[in-house]
Amino acid sequence: MILAIELITTTCVFVQCAMTHLLVFLVLVLVTTLSSSYVSAFHWLSKPLLGEDGRIYACSRNRFFAFENNGTIAWTMHLDYKCNLGTPPVHGGHGKIYLVADNRILVIIYGNMRTSEPVAEVFFGAGPGHPAEAEIIGLSVSTFGSTVYINVKNRGLFAYQSHRRLLWSVGPVLYQSGYRQGCRKNLTDCYFASVPVLDQCEASIYISNTEGELYCLSVRSRYFRWIQDFSSLDKNFTITPGNNGHLYVTVPAKALVLALDVFSGNVLWQRSIGPLSKVDSAPVVDSNGWISIGSLDGFLYSFSPTGVLKKFSRMRAENSMIQVGPFLDCSGFAVYTSQIEMEGKVSHAIGEYTVVSAIRPKAALFTVMVPATGSIYWSESYPGHVSTLFSESDLSQFVMNEEILLTFLAASTKIGTLLQCRTTGQKLASSCSQERTKLVSIYTGNERAIVLFLLFEAALLLVIIGLVRFCFTFWAKEKLKHGLGSFLDKRCSLWIRKKALDRTITELEQKAAEETEDNEVFEKLSDVVRERECIERKLSTTYSLGRDRIDSQPKPMLPVHMRRTKSYSFQDAKQKSVTMFRTLIDTSSIESSSEGETSMLEEMDSPTKGKAKTPIVDTSSTE
Repeated sequence: MILAIELITTTCVFVQCAMTHLLVFLVLVLVTTLSSSYVSAFHWLSKPLLGEDGRIYACSRNRFFAFENNGTIAWTMHLDYKCNLGTPPVHGGHGKIYLVADNRILVIIYGNMRTSEPVAEVFFGAGPGHPAEAEIIGLSVSTFGSTVYINVKNRGLFAYQSHRRLLWSVGPVLYQSGYRQGCRKNLTDCYFASVPVLDQCEASIYISNTEGELYCLSVRSRYFRWIQDFSSLDKNFTITPGNNGHLYVTVPAKALVLALDVFSGNVLWQRSIGPLSKVDSAPVVDSNGWISIGSLDGFLYSFSPTGVLKKFSRMRAENSMIQVGPFLDCSGFAVYTSQIEMEGKVSHAIGEYTVVSAIRPKAALFTVMVPATGSIYWSESYPGHVSTLFSESDLSQFVMNEEILLTFLAASTKIGTLLQCRTTGQKLASSCSQERTKLVSIYTGNERAIVLFLLFEAALLLVIIGLVRFCFTFWAKEKLKHGLGSFLDKRCSLWIRKKALDRTITELEQKAAEETEDNEVFEKLSDVVRERECIERKLSTTYSLGRDRIDSQPKPMLPVHMRRTKSYSFQDAKQKSVTMFRTLIDTSSIESSSEGETSMLEEMDSPTKGKAKTPIVDTSSTE
């Protein structure tokens, strides 16, 4: 069997503002040298799915196929419904694949092929023997297959759990607090028109409506986070999640790529590229955060997360084009591209649009490269090794386009790229880690100034808390009920009286320090001390600036020191003032005998042991 390649170019016409835009559709066909009537026996495959197990899944009419990476059929099964060729299967995790067929969502459970055969069940839509009720535009499945999101035309977006329980649903119009969100320019004919796109890192869903509005929703709720209107550019655009804090919007009609902030929906940067094919103009984002998209001008455009542009072309761009979007390698860092060399190509501008006309393709060039570094790991031209790569496999029974061929090249082990394949979880972890680094890097500036400012704020907060507590305590005092003025006057008079008593005590202590034995001075000193203690208690309790406290404990003895005598004044529980006087021994007697010193120390330590009893004077309280 000999492989041949036939490149067919057709043109389509877009009508927008009376302008036309050329659409070039490229098809790679694997045919045999048999008669042309045998070609009708070949079947078209749907858009493929490269599974985590390395197999390629696709369907054709009522058959579902699982291919090995070398092109042979691993297993196949019959479907009761005709699958949609324009919608690829979606991996659901845990041995499940979701598929759109006859406006129904089928779930194919293949599990362990050694113990059971694959089974296809209707997950969403009418059952067997019943006509489909509505058109299904597209679906998406969360990373772990726990939730399925389905967009039904004119009905809205539905979120189902894997066991078919409805979580929530929402339409393009949502009324909240009396304000209408969504479909601001056209309410009657507005509906969700795109496939729901998941941002696994941000747990967000992106979807657009027929009026050119882009919605952002949380995967856990039906409320809109933000809505952006791109109708001024075009009502048709593609959505590509960056999984790195960015969301990319591609407008084929204007040949624009916009980067949006996922938190607010604001445009971070906008770049112009060459003319795009509307058949497959969706870009891909690698694990380095670079977004790549092919153009009809023959260049591969790659943008860094900050918008830095790199252009790549392995052939002469004047006579080549890249029709199909690049395909991500299993490593997550490299992309597969196909560049077609034409015998002739003409480009001319009509208003805001660029029209590209091309005839008779000559050859194709397939390349594996890393956009971030520009490194090329593999490159092969057609005709060449690629011509015989899948010639003897089961793929010879199907008609293949560039997208399918790029998928098998990405999964093939016969192409040595030296890049290690990673799982979807590892790719997402790499992308999400880039996002977390960016979020931390926004806190720039003088770190010391920020720390000092935070410490100042904390100290100020403590002061405010203390002032508030003081105000509550102060205004709750009992004496304040008679007025603030009388309270302050009383406190001031007590303070003046205390100062006067302090001066009197100082004078009496000086008199007591003399050689005279004047008991009247001692008694007067004791009375003054008690009066000062009473005033101090009032200033610290009833007339204090803090909380009122009731002092129920007896006051400690207050010593009054003199040269020859020492007095102790204290108050017992019966509110009686007691003053104790003790006569001290001369220092000469202490030095004369160690026995006298010991007796004196024992007498001072214990009031019950002494050579003489201390007189106790009991007087009534003068408070």
